[in-house]
Amino acid sequence: MVIGGYEVLAIETGRFRLDGGAMFGVVPKPLWERIAPADERNRIAMASRSMLLRGNGRTILVDAGNGDKYSDKLRDIFAFDTTGNDIVTSLARYGVAPGDVTDVILTHLHFDHAGGATVRVRDRIEPAFPRARYHVQRAQWDAAHRPTERDRASYIPEDFEPLMEEGVLQLRDDDGEILPGITTLVCYGHTTALQCPVVSDGKTSLVFCADLVPMRPHVQLPWIMGYDLRPLVTLEEKRRVLRRAVDEGWLLFFQHDPDVAMSRAVEDEKGFRAGPVISI
Repeated sequence: MVIGGYEVLAIETGRFRLDGGAMFGVVPKPLWERIAPADERNRIAMASRSMLLRGNGRTILVDAGNGDKYSDKLRDIFAFDTTGNDIVTSLARYGVAPGDVTDVILTHLHFDHAGGATVRVRDRIEPAFPRARYHVQRAQWDAAHRPTERDRASYIPEDFEPLMEEGVLQLRDDDGEILPGITTLVCYGHTTALQCPVVSDGKTSLVFCADLVPMRPHVQLPWIMGYDLRPLVTLEEKRRVLRRAVDEGWLLFFQHDPDVAMSRAVEDEKGFRAGPVISI
């Protein structure tokens, strides 16, 4: 698929598991478990999917997955699994090496989005993509350094502090165009200043949903994660984005759905829902 001069590719960076109740918030378990079966610890299967854009003289990665810097305790809690699908292996399938990446757009700095932005090299933590500029909203950077009790565990400083230390971090103060043909929608419900990239050529538009709409079931407006700091803000942000998605035929890229990378949104008498799966 090509949009706005960019080849668009889905990059699988591994799998993990999170608590199903936390992922679906106020939605009762009998409803969500039919589409996302839980294991004996109430965890559901999750993808950690990034997006690769190649074109216009750039090789751009949107989010970097969980990475592999975690302790045995965290590996057990979250069931991290990069067997055959770590980010380096997945990029290599398309002929891309870490040094080829020119830009990394981080939607936000939670560990499942920014963990792969850095790597451990012997006794040092270094940027995983040595030639890349990393783009993140300044307000999100500030939030990562002043987390609340609710989201403190989601921020792991070694995922992002080395980017500042190495001088490769580009902090942004607004939405709008971030790179040629790519704009961002800045949202505040899930966390402060989450940026969702939108790739468009005027005819076709694709939005990388990140944690605004992490999985296909979350296209339904009331399906909002318990992790969100401001769920009523998320509700209105989803309503605005999905309204445009339906009216303008946007493609929705799902970061965490274990089975589906992309679909459109449709609307019926019950509201918004995910449409047919689209190959990418």
